[in-house]
This record gives sequence, structure tokens and C-alpha cells, in this order.
Amino acid sequence: MDIAEGTMLLVGLIFALLITGLPLAFITGLVALVFTFGWFGSNALPLVTSRVYGFVTEYSLVAVPMFVLMASLLDRSGIAKDLFNAMRVFAGRLPGGVAVQTIVVAFFLAALSGIIGGEIVLLGILALPQMLRLGYDKHLSIGVVCAGGALGTMMPPSIVLIIYGLIASVSIADLFTAAITPAVVLMLSYIGYVLVRCMRNPAMGPPMTEADRNEGFSSRFEALKAIVVPGLIAMLVLGSIYGGVASVTEAAAMGVFGVLLAVILRGEYSFRMMH
Repeated sequence: MDIAEGTMLLVGLIFALLITGLPLAFITGLVALVFTFGWFGSNALPLVTSRVYGFVTEYSLVAVPMFVLMASLLDRSGIAKDLFNAMRVFAGRLPGGVAVQTIVVAFFLAALSGIIGGEIVLLGILALPQMLRLGYDKHLSIGVVCAGGALGTMMPPSIVLIIYGLIASVSIADLFTAAITPAVVLMLSYIGYVLVRCMRNPAMGPPMTEADRNEGFSSRFEALKAIVVPGLIAMLVLGSIYGGVASVTEAAAMGVFGVLLAVILRGEYSFRMMH
């Protein structure tokens, strides 16, 4: 069997097993083992075990639970909610303003946590009910939440980039440096799409009323305060990596410390929250 036939058989087997409803992790693991033994024989077992052991003992992998902890703290505290409410002051006048602010908040959360699932759930709780309440198109609202949450795949410190860097033996800091520009371009593309669709069809994303915007001076000041903390934490994590001050793992630890300190200063820390 040549490479082309083997590849077609591998892909076909994956799709066939997906129909059974098995978890994707089990399917890919099973197919990988079958084809590894098929091509390399019984000698492949020591190779696989040593490779798996070497991967899970990589020092940089310690950054993954750190970023997951950051995301959990943001989810359970009021930082993410305050950030979302703050963006309402600046984006409320725009057509599709709530959708735009959702994408911007998703970008900030991606820069703080680097994970996807938790971010989509958080945006679904904060943004989706508000967009539907204001009469936004259902499909546009759900699409904005899913697309914005997926920014965590590309925006540093993405856990996907960390795992890819370990597997491909590529510098994670270089991957972060290379990924930030496409992430910004992708965010701006999403915002541009929402603005164009809502300007052409205002019913898809009606502007917020003055009562909803709450644009007084005190509201703007509180909005700026809500943006400062996430911005400083993102600069702490990404700036230390890009500046060569800290490794990815060390930057993740500093990010956890920054979020935890912010939670304590806001008076939201409790053992129940950390449970």
C-alpha cells in the first residue's frame, strides 16, 4: 500500500468511526495506533510510548493549565461581564453595535485566556441574550458568538499554538509573534462584515437606545476603568513573551497572578469561587 492509498484509507476510516458517535479523541487515537502498527510493526510500541511520554513531560506544557485557570477566574469573577458592559458605551451608536462589542470583548478574552470552549460559553451567557432582546437577527447573533469565541484558536496565548509548537518542535514565542497580526485582521474582518450587513439591513442589528447605552460621564469613566484591568493583564502576558522577559510558562504564571490579584482587589475572591 502506497502513501496515497494509505491516506485515503485513514481519512475514510476516521469518517466511518465518526458516524458511530465515538469521541473524536478515541477515534483519532485508535486510527493512529492501527496505522502505526500496520506500517511499522510491533517495534512501533516503544516509539509511541516514548513520544507520548516526552510530549507530556515538556516544561512548556505547564502553561496550559495556567491559561485554563485564568479563563476560569475570568468566568467566575465579574471582570468579563464588566468588560462587556464597558464596550456598550463605545459601540452603542454603531449599527450592530452589540455584535461589534461582542467581537471586541472576544478578542480581549482570547488574549487573556487562550481557550475556545469557555469563551464561547461566556459570550453566550453575556452577549447572546442581550442581542436577542434588542431584536438582533438570531443567525447573526449566534454566528458572532461562535466566530468571536473561535478567535482563541489564533490569538496568543492560544493553547492550540502551544500544543502545535510542542508537537512540531517550533518556538512557541515565534508562533505567538506570527499569529497576532492574522488574529487582529480576522477580528477586523468580522467587525467589517457585521457593520456592512447591519448598514445594508438595519433590522439585523438595530442601534441601542439612549437608555441602553447610558452614555453619561460617570458611565464612560467606569467603562474606562473596566477596560484598564484586562488590558494591563494582556500586556503583562504578551509583552513579557514578546519582549523576551519571560517564557510562555512564566508569562502564564504572571497572568494568573494578575487576574487573581484583580479578583482580590475587586472583593470577589472566595474559596467557593476557587472550588
